[in-house]
Amino acid sequence: MKTTRLRVTMECVEPTVVRVLDVPAASLLPEVHDLLQAALGWTDSHLHQFVAGDVRYGMTDPDWLDDELDEIDESGVKLRALGEQFTYLYDFGDGWEHRVEVLGPGGERPGVAAGEGACPPEDVGGPGGYHQFRAAIADPRHPEHDTYTTWAATWRDRFDLAASDLLVRQTAGAVPGPVRLLLELTADGVRPTPGGRLPRTVVRQVQERYPEWHVMPDVPARIEDDLPPLAILHDLMRHVGLLRMRNGVLSPTRASADDVETIRRLRSWFGPDNGYECILAGVSVAHVVAGGPYTAGQLAALVHPYLGYGWATGDGTPVDEGHIRRDLYRWRACLVGLDLVAVDDGVWSAGPSARWLLPRATALAHLWSESEAESEAGSGSGSEWGSESGSGSGLAN
Repeated sequence: MKTTRLRVTMECVEPTVVRVLDVPAASLLPEVHDLLQAALGWTDSHLHQFVAGDVRYGMTDPDWLDDELDEIDESGVKLRALGEQFTYLYDFGDGWEHRVEVLGPGGERPGVAAGEGACPPEDVGGPGGYHQFRAAIADPRHPEHDTYTTWAATWRDRFDLAASDLLVRQTAGAVPGPVRLLLELTADGVRPTPGGRLPRTVVRQVQERYPEWHVMPDVPARIEDDLPPLAILHDLMRHVGLLRMRNGVLSPTRASADDVETIRRLRSWFGPDNGYECILAGVSVAHVVAGGPYTAGQLAALVHPYLGYGWATGDGTPVDEGHIRRDLYRWRACLVGLDLVAVDDGVWSAGPSARWLLPRATALAHLWSESEAESEAGSGSGSEWGSESGSGSGLAN
């Protein structure tokens, strides 16, 4: 994978916050946004914008007057369109401004090569508020010391290079194993059955690798519908343009040879980022990663607060836990086929791709897992509040 190396500096912030990261060279701006959030330590809780010269790019919203904002839709814009230096704005209320420099080609994979400085807490009030926050937590006699330490109980004044690197790699994504397998099995072209389904030789090879996909794993599969995750995976990959039929032969498309494009197309199956299906899948997978395993009913109860309010069925009925549970069953074969979840005897657990395909699942699982770890560790003596970890930053390399 070709990557581009970026150096990101948070403006007007002390101590200095810098990240040097490698991102896929073919990244679109929404993907760059996800990667910057992961590298810096933000939680994607606010609006953002890219500024290159006099041109501004952002997430267009029909409820906003885009002409007044003078903003171009970022969705189809590639990183290279921004030039060698640009500004990344985050949280228009707090006004976090990041200077981004394009340093040239990066390493062999996405990730964080170096960095220093802790990311400020969300909603701390911008650079000025962050300065006041740091002064208060550093002085036990400060009148707001107790208030701030309670408010930001899980915040730590340190940068973890290894954790940041892993999170950026997970956010960039990886091609799920079942997708890779099906591309390999069809690489030389296969002739489908008269009904357009995968031939038995392919079905049997998939069953050998994923025997749990058959409701009767000890019985040889005859057709792809015997393996529901395979059936949906076949349809999915044809729908998003990773497999195609030509002259009666099914084979991978040219796009499937590019991991970045393959991941992008798989993500598109779930619809727009703010759509029901995308939120349902991302939040559900994040929950099984951070706290699972769960039954479908337990998972629906956890997901409902993120989905239930403001969503309605076609006849106007508000979405409740029952709707979500039914939708989870409807999506189960797809989530299993993409290695996002594993379902055994009605219990849902995280699959190998749970942190590596859907950015929302990656971000939420990281946030919730980190919060749980901090809670289990307790507040401690507070010795980390005033200590910036210099070791392992990677900037000296």
